[in-house]
Amino acid sequence: MTGRNEPSPWWAPARFADRRPFLMARGAIMTALRAWFAEQGFSEVETGILQISPGNETHLHAPRTDLAGADGSRTTRYLRTSPEFACKKLLAAGESKIYEFARVFRDRERGDLHLPEFTMLEWYRANAGYDAIMADTIVVIAHAAQATGIGQFAFRGRIADPFAEPELLTVAGAFQRFAGVDLLATITGGEGDRAALAAAAGDRVRVAGDDTWSDIFSKLLVEHVEPHLGQGRLTVLFEYPSPEAALARTKPGDPRVAERFEVYACGVELANGFGELTDAVEQRHRFTADMDEKARRYGERYPLDEDFLAAVGRMPEASGVALGFDRLVMLASGAPRIDQVVWTPPAGET
Repeated sequence: MTGRNEPSPWWAPARFADRRPFLMARGAIMTALRAWFAEQGFSEVETGILQISPGNETHLHAPRTDLAGADGSRTTRYLRTSPEFACKKLLAAGESKIYEFARVFRDRERGDLHLPEFTMLEWYRANAGYDAIMADTIVVIAHAAQATGIGQFAFRGRIADPFAEPELLTVAGAFQRFAGVDLLATITGGEGDRAALAAAAGDRVRVAGDDTWSDIFSKLLVEHVEPHLGQGRLTVLFEYPSPEAALARTKPGDPRVAERFEVYACGVELANGFGELTDAVEQRHRFTADMDEKARRYGERYPLDEDFLAAVGRMPEASGVALGFDRLVMLASGAPRIDQVVWTPPAGET
């Protein structure tokens, strides 16, 4: 029994009834997207949640657990931050079109747009350029809106028409337009010049003494660029700078940028896609650098998944994208917060 001034639990029938229309919308969207993937010849996969490495990006944090063997030995495993490593192993195994509604986990994340446990819709096409995955993403978002019958997305006073022709904008173009920064002038040979970007940022953002090139980039992106994206229609932000390539390959002929894109609606990032890197040596180099930076900042590092690195060198040319399914449902159902579109909110919350 709750106290007189305490809110009733989320499962109280009266409270749950308010959320149920959003949950019905979630089911309708999932059904529509599964049908679309089937029409396109994709296979739905289910990959393991417990992984040797949860992902090797500096600012991603994952819950960990120790598994006990029959002999009493202990093995450390992590709850994945993405199904990417497992899906790419399947590409190396010979799968050509796969998708997954994956349960993923992130430590240090909670807010109107973040949950510690959420659903990521991730899919891959072998032997396809990242423009094909980019086009897929726009279609998937439109199908979600069609499934709920919503005419436009709205969030925090911003609107976006999911059926309109999307805006295509390079990251360099966005930085020039919204922040007045010539981003590519601060990149040489694929490496970011921290001093050059700090000088270009001027008084636009606060630059701390230990900020890296990527830190300054992120501050400019969040404070000056993202608020303008996905206004009136979707925005596809593409050609990310090479220092932010993550698991994407660099653009042929221009090492300053990578085949990476993100899709925004109402200032909300919905999807992050890559023309996938298939150079295992380069991927190891990036992961090692990211883990060195994680150790410097947070005093921890995650192991490298050697099996994944071996698969990277054997997988075909491919493109893939990770879409925040809960965020898409939130926008397509008209829910004001992300926790209203999941069947059970995070444990311990009311």
